[in-house]
Amino acid sequence: MTLIGITGTNGSGKGTLVEYLVKEKGFSHYAARDFITAEIKKRGLSIDRTSMRLVANELRENHEPAYIVKQLFEQAVSDTCEWVVIESVRNIGEAEFLKRKGAMLIAVDADQKLRYERVQSRRSATDQVDFETFVHHEEREMNPVGPHDMDIRGVMSMADTTIMNDGSLATLHTQIEEVLKKIGV
Repeated sequence: MTLIGITGTNGSGKGTLVEYLVKEKGFSHYAARDFITAEIKKRGLSIDRTSMRLVANELRENHEPAYIVKQLFEQAVSDTCEWVVIESVRNIGEAEFLKRKGAMLIAVDADQKLRYERVQSRRSATDQVDFETFVHHEEREMNPVGPHDMDIRGVMSMADTTIMNDGSLATLHTQIEEVLKKIGV
């Protein structure tokens, strides 16, 4: 199995990178966001960034830090996928688990104001916030309070490579191709 984990800041282009891997390279996509959203719906909670963080952290605390990504990996194995991308690696335990499985971890980042503009334009339920709240959420997700908590900064520091996505879509695609050459894709 060729395995890629995607981490990065909110609005940096993680989904755009994944879309390219799926459409252009035939990867199967497994999203932590979808897994967590399903759990939020089971609990009857509102689907917002606070619920996403709280439910994800609770799942990690009640099971193990790698729990969410491990569930996605096991689903990919069950589906017998050859090319797998797991999106939204946000915890050190998740990154360590993927690295043990031979994954390449790719971080994506961009200028904070540009990322805020992007999340506002996509209009998802978790993104309906002002800039101050966006910054507050980001600071919270970068500064863990325990091994079960999000640690985006820490996970990004573990990445095999970082893509700065401040340019055009064509530039992003070129950067993706350069990264894929490193793993023979």
